[in-house]
Amino acid sequence: MQLEPDSPYLADASGYRGHADELLLPENEAAVIDIARSASAARIPITISGGGSGLTGGRVPDGGWLVSLEKLNAIEVHSSYAICGAGASLTSIQAAAAPSKQFYGPDPTEYSAAIGGTVATNASGSRSFLYRDTRRHIRALRVVLANGETLVLQRGEKPPFEIPALPFPDIRKNTAGYYMRSGMDYIDLFIGSEGTLGIVTEVEVALLPLPGQLFAGVVFFPSDESALNAVDAWRPIPGLRMLEYVDAGSLDMVRTRFPGIPAAARAALLIEQEVSETETETNEDHWLTRLKASEALIEGSWFATSAADRERFRQFRHTLPEVVNEIARQRGLTTIGTDFAVPLAKNREMLRFYRETVEREFPGQCVIFGHIGDAHVHANLLAANPDQWKIAMRLMSEFARKSVELGGTVSAEHGLGKRKRDYLAFQFSPAHIDAMKAVKSRLDPQWLLGRGTLFASAEQ
Repeated sequence: MQLEPDSPYLADASGYRGHADELLLPENEAAVIDIARSASAARIPITISGGGSGLTGGRVPDGGWLVSLEKLNAIEVHSSYAICGAGASLTSIQAAAAPSKQFYGPDPTEYSAAIGGTVATNASGSRSFLYRDTRRHIRALRVVLANGETLVLQRGEKPPFEIPALPFPDIRKNTAGYYMRSGMDYIDLFIGSEGTLGIVTEVEVALLPLPGQLFAGVVFFPSDESALNAVDAWRPIPGLRMLEYVDAGSLDMVRTRFPGIPAAARAALLIEQEVSETETETNEDHWLTRLKASEALIEGSWFATSAADRERFRQFRHTLPEVVNEIARQRGLTTIGTDFAVPLAKNREMLRFYRETVEREFPGQCVIFGHIGDAHVHANLLAANPDQWKIAMRLMSEFARKSVELGGTVSAEHGLGKRKRDYLAFQFSPAHIDAMKAVKSRLDPQWLLGRGTLFASAEQ
């Protein structure tokens, strides 16, 4: 199928656009194998497309064939696991699991994301404080290599060739480059590889029993300092699965959509905690004590009394990146946001660096929100024109270098794709990057998969 230049298949959620010679929509894995064999014989690059919710250009083609796996969307739910086609959306997986009182733990915020795409980037999201990243929830994969060979990978299986161990920062989340560690499972090499090593066609995910009770809320604070103090105090709370941060600029950005935000609020934390039914009453007493101690705006804060309330809170959280992307689209620009994570002890220092740099060079044009429980927030620079966009991109590089300086990563959940691939050299030495490229060359000798993603080329 030929594509028009403005086709939605040629862009991701950041607004980054590419081009392709042809769009292919395989109906099943056999068709994917045929595509890989044909591309290999003709030396045609292949880019794999999921739900299009990515932010770094990984699904955006740089010529060749664009292969969308949207038709590989079957879901089989079993006790404690589900077998999903790579094109199945997170929404459909959760809906399929719900009747059996199960759910899939990772919550990458964007429910339209395809499970294959979240595997490609090792996504995490708003519940990562408890459930961490996608990798921990993958039991098996089916992967088609560039030559059409199919791998069926299970947990515990080791790689058939030696993979050198690379250094990784001591942080809660990291998806920069390939996962290469001593004693690793072969399956982990493909998780987070951004579609550059193989085509994931089927994913077996672990399912968890639905929690008995959830305590959830959006807690507002009169100052940023009081919110940050609450983060430090609340991290050890048992069963806490969400600890998300929203700064003053973000609140101001969405006030018209959520008029219930208190006028005095200058920061907010989204919380969600799993509690047993027998603990519900005492747990609420504990929270009242915590809220008073934290100087929270208790009367103006929102607390869930139903599933509908929790869904409203999720919409509130989802609206933040949605509005950022919308602003960039209206201005004809791509979004500019960080995906850096640092050690917990460096959380405030990284936030301070963001704020001081922005106040000096980009005043009033930054909103910060995200996974503060993991010391992983997204600083979004709202450039007004192409000249400001260039300044913002320079600042992003400064932010990336600072994250590494503090012992962090240049990618915690989005991957590097094409837009941020240069950041890989901030975190890894040339020898380490060469080791990654050697793995790429072994599995994809012609470098056909994901051309331009992670690496500009085999030589560079």
